Amino acid sequence: MVAVLTGVRYAVPPGVGQQALWDGFFASHYGHRATARRLFAAAGVTTRHAVANPLDEDVSGWSTGARMDRYAAEAMPLAKQAAAQALADAGLRASDIGLLTVASCTGYATPGVDIRLARDLGMATDLQRLFVGHMGCYAALPALASTADYVTARSRPALLLCLELTSLHLQPATDDIGQMVSHALFSDAAAAVVLRPDVDDGLELLDVEACTDASTADHMTWDVTDLGFRMGLSPRVPDVLAKHVEPVIGGLLARHGLVPSDVAGWAVHPGGPRILDVVTQRLALPADALADSRRVLAEHGNCSSATVLLALAEVTPAVSPGGYVVMTAFGPGLTLYAALLRRR
Repeated sequence: MVAVLTGVRYAVPPGVGQQALWDGFFASHYGHRATARRLFAAAGVTTRHAVANPLDEDVSGWSTGARMDRYAAEAMPLAKQAAAQALADAGLRASDIGLLTVASCTGYATPGVDIRLARDLGMATDLQRLFVGHMGCYAALPALASTADYVTARSRPALLLCLELTSLHLQPATDDIGQMVSHALFSDAAAAVVLRPDVDDGLELLDVEACTDASTADHMTWDVTDLGFRMGLSPRVPDVLAKHVEPVIGGLLARHGLVPSDVAGWAVHPGGPRILDVVTQRLALPADALADSRRVLAEHGNCSSATVLLALAEVTPAVSPGGYVVMTAFGPGLTLYAALLRRR
């Protein structure tokens, strides 16, 4: 029995241009600092999506409670759109789903998105639910692994939803370069994927690998404050990734008798241009191997846990039956996750 990914869809709020965000809000927010302007220009982003567009409203002074109220209001339309489209692509009804997994690090409410989504889509009352919280940008992969374990153990389909509304966590301006980088990169999205047991069409999940370097735990943080969630980001993150990406992904592939050149599609979390450059260099990939991930970064920004599923949606159509796909993402810990899939 294996778990097969049979539908990957996403939903995003209205888009806004990166340059428009700088000109209309962040230039004055940062007092026209040259460093902030340079970081925004170098982020590799042309368009982002936001439920709280800074051009329309400045939430940087909002309390955490007010931001959580807004999260609860804004989450459901995106969640329902992404989940309903993924179910339709998989040819399933909501009532067919045995497990609903939701990953998010940008908002909390009880009853949560999982219960409200199950109610609104008409899922069964005996539905099992799993919430994966505050893991950050790599959360889609451990959530995918746990969901696949359910599918293989119970022979029932499951749905994974990754939902992130990073625009609700705009922070007051400081001289912290990590904050400037995060404000230049992050965006909102919901992405959903259906997993089914032993179907003939889709991506079979073969294996998952993880590595956490706890000695660098302070390099990436996501702290709950009175003014929302605040990201800490060290410029040394790409260097840590450079140390671990080849052993993790190389080891994952080697267990299946593969090397990077055997991989037909790469769905890499685009944490920023330097991250994609490091993965390309350390794995000795062709220059265009991560073109889909770069396009996701340009068109959507960094949507935290949802982003690697957006990249997977871009990669999958070009992979022929029998072709291998690698998904990889990283985040606080510092933690690197990778998954190997094969097109059926």
